[in-house]
Amino acid sequence: QVLLVESGGGLVQTGGSLRLSCTASGRDFITSAMAWFRQAPGKEREIVAAVSQGGTVRAYADSVKGRFAISRDNAKNTVTLQMNSLEVEDTAVYYCAARSGTVSGEVPKSGYNYWGPGTQVTVAS
Repeated sequence: QVLLVESGGGLVQTGGSLRLSCTASGRDFITSAMAWFRQAPGKEREIVAAVSQGGTVRAYADSVKGRFAISRDNAKNTVTLQMNSLEVEDTAVYYCAARSGTVSGEVPKSGYNYWGPGTQVTVAS
């Protein structure tokens, strides 16, 4: 079981930065790959970034490569998404997700079984 709560969303101008945080509780966090997903109005939910259980392997959607960075602190049970050079197209509800039972170095694109309630990110032009 993993409980997730996101924070850090808000309104920012194009080109600005935001830092999203996800606080996790539960014994499965340490063996879970973690990811950030987003869903814009009228669009499917998509994966933005993922990090392996140990934090050493990261993967990004092409649309955010070079602008977003995911990290995790297993001592503090937190996952962070640093978002720079934000674009209007980044506007969405962002969700933190966990996939339990992954192996070291695994960064899955699907199969996430725990989700936070989401936080709104709005980028204004």
